Amino acid sequence: MSVLNSNAPAGPLADKWTKHKNDIDLVNPANKRNIDVIVVGTGLAGGSAAATLAELGYNVKTFCYQDSPRRAHSIAAQGGINAAKNYQGDGDSTYRLFYDTIKGGDYRSRESNVYRLAEVSSNIIDQCVAQGVPFAREYGGLLDNRSFGGVLVSRTFYAKGQTGQQLLLGAYSAMNRQINRGKIKAFNRHEMLDLVIVGGKARGIIARNLVTGELERHSAHAVVIASGGYGNVFYLSTNAMGSNVTASWKIHRRGAYFANPCFTQIHPTCIPVSGDHQSKLTLMSESLRNDGRIWVPAKKEDAEAIRAGKLKPTALKEEDRDYYLERRYPSFGNLVPRDVASRAAKERCDAGFGVNKTGEAVYLDFAAAIERYGKEQAAIQGNHNPTKEEWLALGEKVIETKYGNLFQMYEKIVDENPYKTPMMIYPAVHYTMGGIWVDYNLQTTIPGCYAAGEANFSDHGANRLGASALMQGLADGYFVLPYTIGDYLADDIRTGPISTETPEFEEAENNVRTTLEKLVNNNGTKSVDYFHKRLGKIMWNEVGMSRNAEGLKKAMADIKALREEFWKEVRVPGEMDSMNPELEKAMRVADFLELGELFAKDALDRNESCGGHFREEYQTEEGEALRDDENYMYVAAWEYKGEPADAVLHKESLDYDNIEVKTRSYK
Repeated sequence: MSVLNSNAPAGPLADKWTKHKNDIDLVNPANKRNIDVIVVGTGLAGGSAAATLAELGYNVKTFCYQDSPRRAHSIAAQGGINAAKNYQGDGDSTYRLFYDTIKGGDYRSRESNVYRLAEVSSNIIDQCVAQGVPFAREYGGLLDNRSFGGVLVSRTFYAKGQTGQQLLLGAYSAMNRQINRGKIKAFNRHEMLDLVIVGGKARGIIARNLVTGELERHSAHAVVIASGGYGNVFYLSTNAMGSNVTASWKIHRRGAYFANPCFTQIHPTCIPVSGDHQSKLTLMSESLRNDGRIWVPAKKEDAEAIRAGKLKPTALKEEDRDYYLERRYPSFGNLVPRDVASRAAKERCDAGFGVNKTGEAVYLDFAAAIERYGKEQAAIQGNHNPTKEEWLALGEKVIETKYGNLFQMYEKIVDENPYKTPMMIYPAVHYTMGGIWVDYNLQTTIPGCYAAGEANFSDHGANRLGASALMQGLADGYFVLPYTIGDYLADDIRTGPISTETPEFEEAENNVRTTLEKLVNNNGTKSVDYFHKRLGKIMWNEVGMSRNAEGLKKAMADIKALREEFWKEVRVPGEMDSMNPELEKAMRVADFLELGELFAKDALDRNESCGGHFREEYQTEEGEALRDDENYMYVAAWEYKGEPADAVLHKESLDYDNIEVKTRSYK
C-alpha cells in the first residue's frame, strides 16, 4: 500500500486554483496544432472538454457509442445545475456551496477540488447563457433558482425538467462548430475497448466500429475518459441502458487506480419497480421535493388497505398521515440529502408502511402546494375568496409551469394523474460518486490519461448533492481540464505524430480481438441479460441501500462464481465483424462482473457508514450513518492485480483545514 499525492497546490484555499493556473506550463497556439487529444464520451464533461480543447487549437478525436453526442445520458438530467451566484440574496456564496458540498458528501471528498468546483460554478452559467441555454426566468427577466436537498439556499438554475438536455445541446453546438472547422473528428457508434500505453504514457485507444465490427487504432498525445458512471452494475437503475463501466475499467486494468467504488448514490424519488419485466427505472427529479410533501400512512392498517386497493390516499385525513421527513428532520424537511431521504423511505417501508402492491413505495404529494399556489395566484388576480375549483385550477397551472413534463412522464408510465393522486416513489440506483482516481489536475495514475465528470471520483465524496452532477461535468470540461492538460502536453510539443504501427498497439488490438472471439465462439446456453440480471440482484440485495459484513462476503463469492459461469455459459449470437448489439452488451457485462466484486470488496473494507455507504453495523441509535474519522478519512484507491479480490489498496489522506469536521445533522 502507498500514500497517494493529490498534487493540490499549497497556499490558502481560495487562492489555490488561481495560483495553480499561474504556475502551470502552457502550450503556445502554434504548437497546439501539432498535438492530438482523444476524448472518450461526449456527454456534458466530454462534450464540453472536446469543444474547449478544439477551440484552443488542439486536434481532437471524440468517441461515443451512441449515434450522436446528443444521446449521451447527460440528456436525462432533469432538475438543474448549481452555481453560487446568490441571485436570491439568501446568503449563498462560493464558500457556502463549497461547505454544503463537503458536508453533503459526509466529509469524504477533497477540499481543494470541491472549492475549485464552487469557484468556477458561476462561470458555467454565464457560458451556458451565452450558448443560448433557455434557463427559467423570473417575472422580471432574471434567471430563476430553486432549492435542492441538503442546502438552505436557492442556487439551482433549471430549464423546466429538461436541464440536462438543454445544457447538452449547448455543449453539442460548441462541438459542432469545431467539427465544421475540422478541429474535432467525431467517431460516433464507436466504443473504446482498450487503452494503449507507450513508454509509460497513454498514447491511444483501440476502438470497435459498432456498425461494421471493425477494430481501429487511434493515437494521441493524451487520452481523456469522460464516459460517465457505473450504476448499471445493479442492472436496474435510472441510467440509460447503454451506460457502462467499460472505458473506466479498461484503463483500470492498464494501471489507473479505481477510487471508492462502493460510494454509489440511491436516489429517493424514482418510480417504483413494477416487476421482473423491467430493464430500467425512471427518475422523478429531486426538484419535485421543493413542492411535494413525502408521506406514508401513520397506521399500518391504512397502509394495508391502500396496498389492497380498499383505500385511496386522498381519503386519508392529515392527522392519519406521517410526513416522516418533516417529522425527523424539521430544519430541512423534504429537502434532506438524497442518502438520508432514501434510507428514511426504506425504513418506513421495511416497517410495513409502504403503499404500493410490493410494499416498496411512499407518496410524494402536491396537494398542499397546489392549494398554496392557487390561493396566491387568486390573490394576485384580486380574488381574495376563491372557490376550491378556482384555486385548484390556478394552482395546478403553476405546478404545470414548473414541473409539467415530469408530471406528464409520470402519468404515461404509471397511468395515474399526479395532479389528483399523489405520486408513488421509491429509492433506486442513480449516480456513482466513486470512479477513476485523479489528482488535482484530473490526471489518473497513468501519465497522459485524464478522467472527467462522473467517470472520476473527485468532488462528491460519499454522497452527491442534487444538481451538482451537471456542475461538475461542465466545470471539468469547460474550465478545469483545458488548463491542466496543457501542463502535461507542454512536454510533447516536439514529440510529433504518434504512430499506431507499434508493438504496443498490436498487442492491445490482439487482446481485444481474442476476447471478442472468445465470446462469439463460446457456444453457451444463457443470454447476456440472464447474467446481468443475476448480478443486479446480488448487488441490490447485498450491496444496495444497506450492507453488512456477512452479505458483502457472500456477494464477493457469488459474483466470482457468476463471473466464472458467465465465461463458460454465455451465448452471444451473431458475428464479431459486423453489427452485433449482444456482443457489445457481453463485453460490458464482463466488465461489470469484475467491478461488482471490487465494489463489494471496497464496501467490506470500509468499516464505517458515510453518505451512500451504509453499513448496518455502524449506525447511531437513531439509525443515522456513523462515520469513523480516525480510521477511514481517506480515499480508497484500488490497484488492479488480475482478480478483483487481489486488488491492492492505496490511500489518499483527506485533510480538512478550512472547515470543522463534525457529524452531519439535518435536524
